[in-house]
Amino acid sequence: MADHALKVELFDQFARVAHALGSGRRVELIDVLANGERSVEELSRQVAMSVANTSRHLQVLKESGLVAAARNGTRVRYRLASPVVYQFWVALRSLAVERLPGVQGLVEAYLGSREGLEPISGDELLARLKAGEPLLVVDVRPAEEYQAAHVAGAVSIPLPELEQRLRELPLEREIVAYCRGPYCAFAPAAVRTLREHGYAARYLTDGLPEWAAAGRGIGAVMNHG
Repeated sequence: MADHALKVELFDQFARVAHALGSGRRVELIDVLANGERSVEELSRQVAMSVANTSRHLQVLKESGLVAAARNGTRVRYRLASPVVYQFWVALRSLAVERLPGVQGLVEAYLGSREGLEPISGDELLARLKAGEPLLVVDVRPAEEYQAAHVAGAVSIPLPELEQRLRELPLEREIVAYCRGPYCAFAPAAVRTLREHGYAARYLTDGLPEWAAAGRGIGAVMNHG
């Protein structure tokens, strides 16, 4: 009986992790934190929740060991507790796409039509950059995400600022836009805008977390309180 009690406790601990991810809002927080550490205020803006609700969800993730926190000046900053958390998130979304018939349709609806848009893989982008091709890599995520970590050599132009900052982008250079990952709508939207204005532009199939996980080279990380 004692052994069975231990087994029950063990499996309850496994379920504790599953429970922590039993909310789409908490899964969304994991996705944002995969792009670098954030304060609760930054996270609340990026997931469109109140600071109080965001804080409650972060506490659940922290108590389950999925998120860690550290004080930086007057603010507490949150990050994924381990690379294993990111790997679990990747496995979770892959499982959902494979097993739930409605997920792919939601992906297409959320990302919008990508007809006529040309993707580029991380491997191809890295090979062309190493070959010295004059590609311009543009990070279209919010500025604080770029500051936390970005593709080495990329410039930051958040999607809402893109149309006002087109003059910064030379027409003669091919542009590659990237954002948070394969389920982020920013990069395809940026490429649609760039092509409408005559630019040769492609979107990276993956985002910053996948680029970093593959060890492809990350720009300087800045801590800001």
